[in-house]
Amino acid sequence: MKDKICIIGMGYVGLPLAVAFAEKYSVIGFDINSSRIEELRSGIDSTLEVANEELLSVSENLVFSENASDIENTNIYIVTVPTPIDKSNKPDLTPLEKASETVGKVIEAGDIVIYESTVYPGVTEEVCVPILERFSGLVYNKEFFCGYSPERINPGDREHTVKNILKVTSGSTPEIAKKVDELYSSIITAGTHLASSIKVAEASKVIENTQRDVNIALINELAMIFNEMKIDTKEVIEAAATKWNFIKLMPGLVGGHCIGVDPYYLTYKAEELGYKPNLILASRQINNGMGKYVADAAIKELIDKRKLVKDSKILILGYSFKENCPDTRNTRVIDIITNLNKFGVNCFVYDPWVSSWEEKLIFTPLRSIDFTKRYYDAIILAVNHNEFECYTKGMLESIVKEPFILLDVKSFKGFSTWKL
Repeated sequence: MKDKICIIGMGYVGLPLAVAFAEKYSVIGFDINSSRIEELRSGIDSTLEVANEELLSVSENLVFSENASDIENTNIYIVTVPTPIDKSNKPDLTPLEKASETVGKVIEAGDIVIYESTVYPGVTEEVCVPILERFSGLVYNKEFFCGYSPERINPGDREHTVKNILKVTSGSTPEIAKKVDELYSSIITAGTHLASSIKVAEASKVIENTQRDVNIALINELAMIFNEMKIDTKEVIEAAATKWNFIKLMPGLVGGHCIGVDPYYLTYKAEELGYKPNLILASRQINNGMGKYVADAAIKELIDKRKLVKDSKILILGYSFKENCPDTRNTRVIDIITNLNKFGVNCFVYDPWVSSWEEKLIFTPLRSIDFTKRYYDAIILAVNHNEFECYTKGMLESIVKEPFILLDVKSFKGFSTWKL
């Protein structure tokens, strides 16, 4: 019998995976968000991760549902729900636990449940498996089995898509590990790496983004030091990058649902075991403080240029957590805005990638920019969307009251008056 696959969670991770599997398998895409399911049924993906024609091309093999009874007759379940943090930066496993309950109610003997959500080592077998056993009445590794294959989706990246990113795989027994690896190998053109255990696979994922977080924190701290020295950070990095083993990263805001979140899963587990992960926590502190640092720099620029701070108007270009992507989850641009608001600054935000906003906003969202009026006291270029490449110095000067102020978080424009 050919495997029938159910993917739980139709977000940035689950949908591209469902489309990839649907090229060869019968797939059900499940999500509790009925409006999301309705959108996908109409052939539209608002996250822009999957093109409309891609959805159409696999429509015969891929169906979408918000009804748990529709997923009963599948034998492989892949869980791709979010794993966020709470207000105290502690792991919030609620979506993962609820998904495990849903799967536990429908799995049968011989079924395999694979988790892709980012977790700390041990979550699959210590948190999820007991839920699966309780709701199914089945015995782990005798009547049902598990695997873990961490997601590596990079939102907005059209080059590194699900099929051409090497996939780490694992299983709860050697036989299941082989089956899980073969399953992913059938769709992943970049190949797979079979880990020795589920815990190793879980750990491999959580350190991918922790390492990047630490590296960016170093660059951010260097940028703050170089700013005090009146040295151009970008020029320093370009010079240092001429050495073959230098890791070339640029300073900036660290948001999104991976780099800004995943390290907390590892630190939580480490502290639970009695170890204080000082370097990781310090890196998080540095990166979480970058929004305030940019806001403070903006206030200093206004004062230096003899402009009133209270009731000033600042235009912020970009709001999503990264360039060329509509994803606003955990965007740290909001930190800039929050800190500017404390000084009585009025913030206006333009982001061509963001089509909808939350109801309660502490800024004014713009649908376009009027380049015929000098309305703003300063501009902050927060996200380097491709659309902003065509903005010349003359265009930006035309909307800013003299003297011109442009704070460039990503060193995107050579004519910036301040760069991170």
